[in-house]
Amino acid sequence: MQSHLALLLPVATVWWVAGYLADGLPRLTHARGLRRRSGWLLTLTLTALGLTVAVPISAVAGMPLADRAASGLALTAVPALVVAICTVRRVRRLRAGAGTLAVAPRTPAPHGLRAAAAHPLIGLPLQVTGLALLPPLILASGAGQFLGPGTTGPAITVGALGVGVIGVRHALRHNRLAERAMPERAAASARPAGALHV
Repeated sequence: MQSHLALLLPVATVWWVAGYLADGLPRLTHARGLRRRSGWLLTLTLTALGLTVAVPISAVAGMPLADRAASGLALTAVPALVVAICTVRRVRRLRAGAGTLAVAPRTPAPHGLRAAAAHPLIGLPLQVTGLALLPPLILASGAGQFLGPGTTGPAITVGALGVGVIGVRHALRHNRLAERAMPERAAASARPAGALHV
């Protein structure tokens, strides 16, 4: 087992927990719970970004262990940048929106707020960053020596398919909640049922 696994594993764990929390946000039906969970998600996301930046900085400072770990974090550069630019801003807005509605413990979260929580730019970049940490973790654990050079192509294909499946799932869930939040649909569901005409 390679020693720089001790640096990569905490970084990966924080990203995975953040991705798990983001995936559960749209299932929350009360504004107070959505506000609390989005606060946790914001804290974990900022922590994950901080750890991802701290490892390369330590490598520049001359730590040989951090140098090897930093090269393993190269795959996470693009999705982590998307998290820093898009996800953090959306989670902050989501938390603020839920905070305005969380006046009572049982205040329901409207479909529009849940649709914002299900937006692909919240969950997808977090989960893709966590997925991008799997190859360096496998190599750092020493399991990579059992895989031949011919596994690189299939691994890239499986990773791309995984990202595609995650993205489609987020998009479908967001669209479903956004349709429920449309004004005409909300008005139709609020309208009392009239007499049945034959």
